[in-house]
Amino acid sequence: MVDNKSKSFYGSVKVGERGQIVIPKKARDEYDIKAGDSLIVFGDNKKVIKIMKADMMRDFALKVLEELDNNE
Repeated sequence: MVDNKSKSFYGSVKVGERGQIVIPKKARDEYDIKAGDSLIVFGDNKKVIKIMKADMMRDFALKVLEELDNNE
């Protein structure tokens, strides 16, 4: 793993015939990704793919909604 303050490199993976990849163990450990976890996949116009645990997105969305409610 190479640390650059907010960025890390975990290695490379190959896409299987069914479009599946294996997330490197160091990344799974660092982000506490376990079998059965739900992940959200994002992409941008620079052809970058990002993966986020669904529970983190849920927590973020709830905080945003709470903030909106407090400001009304």
